[in-house]
This record gives sequence, C-alpha cells and structure tokens, in this order.
Amino acid sequence: MRRLPDAEAAGELAQDVFVITWRRRAEVPAAPLPWLYGVARRVLANRRRADTHVPVPVAHVPDRGFQNEPAAVLDLRAALATLPEPDQEILRLIGWEELSVGEAATVLGCSRTAAGVRLHRARRRLTAALATPQPTSRGYAVAAPETGGSR
Repeated sequence: MRRLPDAEAAGELAQDVFVITWRRRAEVPAAPLPWLYGVARRVLANRRRADTHVPVPVAHVPDRGFQNEPAAVLDLRAALATLPEPDQEILRLIGWEELSVGEAATVLGCSRTAAGVRLHRARRRLTAALATPQPTSRGYAVAAPETGGSR
C-alpha cells in the first residue's frame, strides 16, 4: 500500500506475487518474507518499466492523506523522495518493513555486507537531505539553520 496508488493496485500486485510463489513453491525458503518482498519488488519494477511510456495525469495522482501526518513525518517523506531509488529501497526495507540487514540483502539479491554498506550510505544521504530545505506537502520548505554570516 505504501508503494501503490490504491488498494486495488496493491491487491493486484499481491495476487501476482502469490501466483509466482505458487509456480515456484519448490524454491520458497523456510523464512519466506524476504523472498516474497524480493518477488514483489521485481513484479513492481516490471510494471513500472512497462508503464513508463504512459504518463499519469495529475488529476489521477492519489491523495494519500499525508496532510494529517505529523510535520516530522512529512519532512522525512520529502527528504526521502529526493534520494535515488536504491537508497529509498534499502531504507524502506529496514525502516518501514522492519527487515534485518540480512533479510534486506535477500530481497535486494546482494550479500549482507553489501546491504549494510548500502544502508550506511543511504542513511548518510538521508541525514544530509533532512538538513537541506525541502518542499513538503504543507506548502513550504523546511527552514535550514542559519549560519550567522552577513549579507
């Protein structure tokens, strides 16, 4: 639901994931959650690649109700949106999906060490993005600390 515009799209994605899971049931590991996230990630990436030629009209962009969230969450979402997709992915897996670094590595198809390095770098970039003024859905930019220099 965090990555798709509505419940119907999320339901379709879940359906596709479980169809693939059924076909590949002999490959499903004993701890299936990271594997399922990996399948979902690839299905979603394939859909987005197929849909790149179809622009989404602004009138059809869903309002996810973020205006009711605390200001810190809005600022975090705005800063996260400025990061490259691979950084967003590792931060979502660890922070939102609450996977371990090892489980995130399984989802991403890399080693635990590589996932740890990706996470460290993504956190560093997110910290820098949070320190930089970003437009938010509140309609104004987050103020950066003043340096005290003269004009």
